[in-house]
Amino acid sequence: MTRTLALITLAPIAILTACGTEPIVPPEPDPQDMFWEALSSHCGKAYAGTLVSSDTADVDFQGAEMVMHVSECSDDRIAVPFHVSMDGEWDRSRTWLITRTAVPHMSGQGETPLGLRLKHDHRHEDGEPDAVTMYGGDTADEGTGREQTFPVDDFSVEMFEREGLGASVTNVWTVEVDTAGNEGATFAYQLQRRVETGAPEDRFFRVEFDLSEEVKAPPPAWGW
Repeated sequence: MTRTLALITLAPIAILTACGTEPIVPPEPDPQDMFWEALSSHCGKAYAGTLVSSDTADVDFQGAEMVMHVSECSDDRIAVPFHVSMDGEWDRSRTWLITRTAVPHMSGQGETPLGLRLKHDHRHEDGEPDAVTMYGGDTADEGTGREQTFPVDDFSVEMFEREGLGASVTNVWTVEVDTAGNEGATFAYQLQRRVETGAPEDRFFRVEFDLSEEVKAPPPAWGW
């Protein structure tokens, strides 16, 4: 009986092998989905950070208290206010917005996922938008599950030129994040531009946050 059962069990395998059927391999996880899930794992949590770059343009940020707060998460948008204490007063004017982008199906029905978008929502204390706001860019490649890069978009270039900020038209932003609970987990926000890509001078701004220890959630960002 045992030998009979063994032959029955092996028969389908032999047939599949004889037919040359390849084993089914599950698709690789999408890096942008992995990144989205990693950032979403911190929803509702706040963390302290610090400036780790050394450009002289950021002297006001050196040694300043900083808190990032993953304040809002949905299937297509994550809001991360960035709070900075300046001379004892908290500046709550900045919110990083990461959204999913999509294009309509050629059939006219539904949309096809395309990538991720980073925008900077800048507000005054009364909640009114700053003259320079909602700038940023879209991912140009799939990135990794931990890191996504956002080259400046046309909307932002036009705004920078209009507002006399021509040095910013080659900006590239990078966001890095580890999943909650990972040992040594960090979040980083980075701005960079280089002479070699058309900037009048090199620029590098980077802040990092320790995701291993939560801090008290701050008040909402201005206008939120």
